[in-house]
Amino acid sequence: MAFAFAIGFISLWYTNNLVEELEREERQKAKLWADATRLIASPDLDENVDLNFLLDVVKSNNTIPVILTDKKGEVTAHLNLDTALVNQPGFLEKKIVEMKESNEPMEIEYIEGDKIFIYYENSTILSKLRYYPFIQLSVIGLFLIFSYVAFSYSRRSEQNRVWVGMSKETAHQLGTPISSLVAWLELLKASEGKVDPYVIEEIAHDVERLELITERFSKIGSEPVLEPQHLFKAMDRCVKYLQVRAPSKVNFNLEKPEDPEDAELYVALNYPLFAWVIENLTKNAIDAMSGQGSLTYTISSKGKNAVIDITDTGKGIPSGKFETIFNPGYTTKKRGWGLGLSLVKRIIENYHKGHISVKESTPFQRTTFRIVLKAQ
Repeated sequence: MAFAFAIGFISLWYTNNLVEELEREERQKAKLWADATRLIASPDLDENVDLNFLLDVVKSNNTIPVILTDKKGEVTAHLNLDTALVNQPGFLEKKIVEMKESNEPMEIEYIEGDKIFIYYENSTILSKLRYYPFIQLSVIGLFLIFSYVAFSYSRRSEQNRVWVGMSKETAHQLGTPISSLVAWLELLKASEGKVDPYVIEEIAHDVERLELITERFSKIGSEPVLEPQHLFKAMDRCVKYLQVRAPSKVNFNLEKPEDPEDAELYVALNYPLFAWVIENLTKNAIDAMSGQGSLTYTISSKGKNAVIDITDTGKGIPSGKFETIFNPGYTTKKRGWGLGLSLVKRIIENYHKGHISVKESTPFQRTTFRIVLKAQ
């Protein structure tokens, strides 16, 4: 950008100098033409004056539009005007006004006590030169915009390939130990009462959880299948699973919508990915509350959209960070890659065609994340 501005500034400065120099030259040419025309038309032309030279001077001006008038304002001569328009009534008078606005007319004494006035306007070359730097700057600007868009697209594509590659490799690596755990679980079930059934049940839940995580990672980069889901029931399922595994000092509250229609909202969801979103937001909220506080989940409708608000009583988010927190790599934790909220945004906006944002945040009081999805 600095280089582009430097080019633009130098172009404007240099072109402006050229324009000023050309303006001076054209004014001199117009005056020279007028002088030559005056001498040719003068009844007192000296015999020693080279008439051919004067005619050459008159003919040499083939770029600058010029009009000569007497002191009464009557046009006595003109040059380099559109011949098709010159004979139209009022054209020359209108042209004189335009020329007077663009350049100060020159006054030359013709005969003693008599004067002529020279009106002229800039040549086509000079007019084009005035606009050249702006055209050049526009081209440079378009090039910079195109380069930036191309670079951003390339970078996003590269990031997407990294995301997809890492996710699918993770899913692949998890597949083998999960298969082994499933086999060990079957052996435990066949142990005929030697192992506490509760332990076996919890291990089975965790194996199911690992299978769900593997499924989530395997879906990154692929177009997920969305199915109509009862939103409140889907949220209830997510919250119940997280509540059992959260610190005991965290209170979970999934509010039942007061409006019967809100309670029966259906949304097109890919449940494994949607559950991942709720899990990430919930874990971040628990971290923000240092393991104690209240989490409230609210479902409502807004026009044709379903709205999910997740409110915690944690330390809050500075208003200047409302957008930044969704960028890859952003984190306030000592550990972690800062990919959680970036992944959440990708799942909601890219896969579910919804929107997620920080609705509000008051330091050490509450923070609300809002998810908006299209209702069925």
